[in-house]
This record gives sequence, structure tokens and C-alpha cells, in this order.
Amino acid sequence: MALEDSTMTTAMLKAMANPLRREILTALNRYEYARAADLSKDLEIPANKLSFHLRVLADAGLIHEAPEYARDRRDRVWAATRGSQSIGSPTAPVADEALGLSVLQSLAEDHQQVLSRLVAWAPEYVAGRDAEVHGTFTRMSVRLTPAQFEEILKDFSDRVDQARETADKSDPDSRLWQIDIVAADDQI
Repeated sequence: MALEDSTMTTAMLKAMANPLRREILTALNRYEYARAADLSKDLEIPANKLSFHLRVLADAGLIHEAPEYARDRRDRVWAATRGSQSIGSPTAPVADEALGLSVLQSLAEDHQQVLSRLVAWAPEYVAGRDAEVHGTFTRMSVRLTPAQFEEILKDFSDRVDQARETADKSDPDSRLWQIDIVAADDQI
């Protein structure tokens, strides 16, 4: 199931404001699909608490049931809904500005955790003690019009979607890569 690229609804923002729900989404992205019991064990949270948060995420449209992976009719399997959502823009302003800014701050904190993990690992790589790539910090600068920048982001998003669809999930070397892109022009 996929979402069109869209602005997040208030329900989506409320769901994303909770750090546990963001962890659940990360776990679902790691496994592609999962049963509540598996998520409960993986995240070390009681099943009843997890079920509540799964329902909130589903009601917001951020996850959906994936019955094609169920063992039987009673088995509930969940998957993250694909697609990108923005918090807001001039053409589609956020409905609740305070909530939108709170979610943006939370996502920035999650990004900072990824960056911190990368910085902690990097000395092992650059000193040659760990030859396996676990991340990258790449900085590029390019002069573009806003339309060209949006085209690059769309191309990148399309390429990630293609990689997701063609990935060999049975490959033991397959890992979940969290890709955070930070971009800013010279006017802010």
C-alpha cells in the first residue's frame, strides 16, 4: 500500500509525535511486515500497549494490515504505508502549527541520534579497524533552481522506491539503512 506524496494530516502528526510510534515504524521498515507479537518482543513492550499504538498508527494511515503475510484469518500482520509526507508547505500549510513544529523537532532529534551513531562508528572505519561500510556523511554543494532541487529529491525518492521493490530480503547481508537527507540553501 502506498500513500501519495502529501501533507501529513493532524492524525499523522499526532501519531508521529510519540517516540514509541516512531520506533514501531522503524521496526516495520526493518522487517517490511511484522506481527504484533514479534514487534512486542523486539521492542520489549507489552502486547496490549503495542496494540494500542498500532491502532493509532493504522487510524492515521501510517501503517496498514498486510493479510497476505498472515498465517490464518486471526493472524494480524502489519506493514508501513509507503510514500512521503511533508509536515506542511505554503501551498498546503500544516493544520496545527504547534503540533507540526513538535513533530519536526522530534524528527530532528531522531536524525541527531543517527548522526551520533555514525560519528561514534566513523573512527573505526577511517582508521581501518572496520572495513565494512555502516554509514556515510557526505556533503555536496550545487547551484540549482528550486525546481531543479525538487526534481533531484523526486529522482532520489523514486530510486529508493525502486531499490525497496527489488531488494533481496533473503540476503543475509541485507540491512535496514536509515537515510536522512538534510539540505539548506544559502538564504536561510
